[in-house]
Amino acid sequence: MSSQFENLLKRYDYILPPELIAQKPALPRDSAKLLVYNKKNKKVSYDTFFNLPKYLPERAVLVFNETKVVPARLTLMKETGGKVRILYLRTVGNLIEAMVDRRIEIGSRLSLTSKLFFIVTRRGKYYFLKPSFPISRLSSILERYGSTPIPPYIKDSPLSESALRREYQTIFARQEGSVAAPTASLHFTHRLFQKLKRAGFDVRFVTLHVNLGTFASLTEEQVKEKKLHKEWYEISKETARFLNRARKEGRPIIAVGTTVTRTLESASDSRSVLKRLTGETDLFINEKYRFKFIDGLITNFHVPKSSLLMLVSAFVGRDQLFDLYRKAIRKKFRFFSFGDGMLIV
Repeated sequence: MSSQFENLLKRYDYILPPELIAQKPALPRDSAKLLVYNKKNKKVSYDTFFNLPKYLPERAVLVFNETKVVPARLTLMKETGGKVRILYLRTVGNLIEAMVDRRIEIGSRLSLTSKLFFIVTRRGKYYFLKPSFPISRLSSILERYGSTPIPPYIKDSPLSESALRREYQTIFARQEGSVAAPTASLHFTHRLFQKLKRAGFDVRFVTLHVNLGTFASLTEEQVKEKKLHKEWYEISKETARFLNRARKEGRPIIAVGTTVTRTLESASDSRSVLKRLTGETDLFINEKYRFKFIDGLITNFHVPKSSLLMLVSAFVGRDQLFDLYRKAIRKKFRFFSFGDGMLIV
């Protein structure tokens, strides 16, 4: 590890009391704490998510990620009898790409049942496995045998697997394909959506299938190349037309989460118009990035040294962000996926 990379990570490190890592969501979800930071007047406010509408700019449009988390973790048996845990990442043709918790041999067989198994075909950055069943059955097999891929820092969650499948999912999840939830959206309830609607705010949805960011550490290679792991996104033509018109009219665009931020920023051209409506993005938003499309951000509190922390820092300024984090820690805010959140406008 180079000293330059080490110094970068140190710039984005902070100490968090372990008891502030949330192990389950707030109940109801919109009772989660909300820190509000206004960039223009530097004012900091504290409230709950249910009162979010009163802090939003007039005529704001909120954009959400409607991806759906799949039960992507599987426990398989090696031919020697040992267990292997894999995390399904994506489908590549008739193969699946997966993270594996130990070294496995190319050509070996990993079994789920006597009839359902995978052959390890090759290895790139991660392993590629060929299933014994048609790839079209993968979704139903994960649904039956898989478990929710919660992040490694949720170690003591009291939630059962059925409860996790419900709680680690947004209420509007529709497009199956993520291995992690767009966590800023977990705070939203049907009653909060009704409140937003009554207050005159518009809501729109995009899709980005969340991949490795929640589980993998930032690498030196990613920093050098200024590119992250690839994630697939899509914006409908109708949504793009609406958002482009709203932005032209001067309506504030509020991204709900870093995944929405990366989607909108990846899709917009140099004139801040959404043009690239579908594809893969490896956009790495860090300190020198100039935002093209979003005006505000709703986000959770992120893991130290992470690309997500760097993204929020680029939006609000590093010194200001860490000041907000210190305030949140003093106020006993809950951190990470099931934790509280903030609005930056």
